[in-house]
Amino acid sequence: MRDPIQSILDAFRRELAAASTAADLEPIRIKYLARKGQIAALYDGLRDVPATEKPAVGKEINELRDILQRELDAKREGIESSRVQSTSNLDLSLPGRPRPIGTKHPITQTIDEIKTIFARMGFTVADGPEIETDYYNFEALNFPPEHPARDMQDTFFVANKVVLRTHTSPVQIRVMESQPPPVRVIIPGRVYRNEAVSTRSHVLFHQIEGLYVDRGVTFSELKGTLVSFVRQFYGSDVKYKFRPTFFPFTEPSADMYISCFICSGKGCRVCKFGGWLEILGSGMVHPNLYKYVGYDPEAVSGYAFGMGIERIAMLRYGIDDIRLFFENDIRFLKMF
Repeated sequence: MRDPIQSILDAFRRELAAASTAADLEPIRIKYLARKGQIAALYDGLRDVPATEKPAVGKEINELRDILQRELDAKREGIESSRVQSTSNLDLSLPGRPRPIGTKHPITQTIDEIKTIFARMGFTVADGPEIETDYYNFEALNFPPEHPARDMQDTFFVANKVVLRTHTSPVQIRVMESQPPPVRVIIPGRVYRNEAVSTRSHVLFHQIEGLYVDRGVTFSELKGTLVSFVRQFYGSDVKYKFRPTFFPFTEPSADMYISCFICSGKGCRVCKFGGWLEILGSGMVHPNLYKYVGYDPEAVSGYAFGMGIERIAMLRYGIDDIRLFFENDIRFLKMF
């Protein structure tokens, strides 16, 4: 066994002496010190060594392994030191290559600005899971089983009664479960729907949900909150309108529209040539929801609203294709 040990040491030192770059050292390390290298083979050969000699031979193999590792490390340090010295004559007064500074994604910028606006109105931020149960995503939001309103949501099912959330509304239930009124929160987050990807829709997008529940909350407060938001976000001269609609979790319900900034109300593919674009849905919280969270529907009232962040940003920045937000094209991102 001692002859192979000396032969391995001699061969290792010859190959190490011939190495001139860090890249040359890796094959040597693998050949001798890796899991299937020659040192490992020596350890495997201990099974054939007489029991009386195994301690001494094992000690010699350990010493050989340590010698190889030390000399390999020393060679690597020497190569690195030479490389540094070879660059020491660089002219450090020359201007360096500028490194581009990244910026926040336009969706993140939009969310941050919306959060700031609602924070000034007294709203705090809440969060919840993106993988939800059917109970929170549908049932507790007044979507009974087999209710046709469920067809409004093109859902990704993860498992039996487990879904990728189709809206941020489930967090409304979780927040109300966790605290008594008053509740005044906004809920930003990613949501998922099994839709065809186009200029206006995507399977992944972002929403911000808003919820205010207390004694004596009225629809006029909802309208005032939303009008204040669009004026702060889009400017005081923004044109807006409300239109009655239906949501299972609010009653009465209304969509809010603003004049399309992209075409100035003349009509384009983003606003479906109508001149107006829906930016959010809203309404008074349906009394049935209070029963799921232990609130007295006779004592409290509230409003809720939800908006798609991509659509908000498209209007804000004049973007006519939602897919641009997800393509990570550096030319597009540099615009923000």
